[in-house]
Amino acid sequence: MFSTKNKAALITGASYGIGQASSIALAQAGFDLVITDLNTDSLNQTIEKIKVHGVKVLPLPLDITIQESIDQALLKAFEIFPYLNTLVNNAGLPSLRKLAIDTSRLEWDNIINTNLTGTFFMSTSFARQLIKNKQSGSIIQLASTHGLVGFQGASTYGVSKAGIIHLSKMLAIELAPHQIRVNSIAPGTTFTESRAPSLEDPVRKAEMLNRVPLGRFAQSDEIAGAVAYLASDLASFITGQTLTLDGGLTVY
Repeated sequence: MFSTKNKAALITGASYGIGQASSIALAQAGFDLVITDLNTDSLNQTIEKIKVHGVKVLPLPLDITIQESIDQALLKAFEIFPYLNTLVNNAGLPSLRKLAIDTSRLEWDNIINTNLTGTFFMSTSFARQLIKNKQSGSIIQLASTHGLVGFQGASTYGVSKAGIIHLSKMLAIELAPHQIRVNSIAPGTTFTESRAPSLEDPVRKAEMLNRVPLGRFAQSDEIAGAVAYLASDLASFITGQTLTLDGGLTVY
């Protein structure tokens, strides 16, 4: 369906959930991979699942809140895979379930610094390297439906994800002359290891599902499919857009 010859992707937060599923989907599509997380030990399961597809994989430690860590990871990644052309910004903190009036400045700073500021500098640092190499590419940001509509008790997280969506539009305009595409994916609630505990309460689960016309949560591989699509040549004329995968939640 699309060519992946001499293509490689870097996925942040690749140890589980959407990050791991995206790594597997891109490996299935033939991408060599740089997978990152705060420490490489957490990436062992992902590595094993990738290797069966016969692609090259490089695990790297990365903290997107620290510029030196970003610089070191990208230096190594482009050294090993000089044809690296795709970035999947998945790393981030989960939703802080607190009313805005109860949120401390430290809690606000932690989420904004990781989800939005970290994504900003990961994207710009990656784009700078592509421009230096005179190479086209694709940047894919994991946002959320929380960044599209209002939810009670999720203001800090929602603002961070709304910022990512608008960041993608701004970067898409600036990077278009360099043939670098930038898009966002806004998943609804996705059943992952990190979300499982919060979905154990049957009352809360029923309330959440009641908002979704399709009547179920997304699976990680469904989101990963969108990542693989946006990374492919099939999406070569798509930039500055937000692909919403929410079972119809934002239709209302």
